Amino acid sequence: MRAFLFGALTSVFFISGAMANDVTGVWETVEGKSHVEISACEGNKYCGKIIWLKEPNTEKGTPKLDINNQDESLRNRPIEGIQILKDLEKVSENEWDDGTIYNPEDGNTYSSEMVLMDENTLNVSGCVLFICKEQTWTRLKD
Repeated sequence: MRAFLFGALTSVFFISGAMANDVTGVWETVEGKSHVEISACEGNKYCGKIIWLKEPNTEKGTPKLDINNQDESLRNRPIEGIQILKDLEKVSENEWDDGTIYNPEDGNTYSSEMVLMDENTLNVSGCVLFICKEQTWTRLKD
């Protein structure tokens, strides 16, 4: 009986520990502007795409497009559905690094890292050289 209880408690500990550092799921960005779904994309790497926008349409009622993209051939794609996080590699229990983040507001791609502060709080940063901007995202669902 003791072995069973020990095994059960150990399983609960490992399961809850794995959940505590799992970055996958849907996250709300700053000011609730968008929702980003983060998932594994290749091996030990993680990616994220915009799955919802607070204001998905222009004043004319058409979907907002990626009009600021540096690549003119991508300017006609809707912002909703764009993969904004790419190739973030898990480097420690609660940290992912060496990836990129795309900002549709200015059309630029930045080096990126993410740090899971707790189960429901994710710090996401984008950097150019040594200048970084950080945002705190909130988990909506797993």
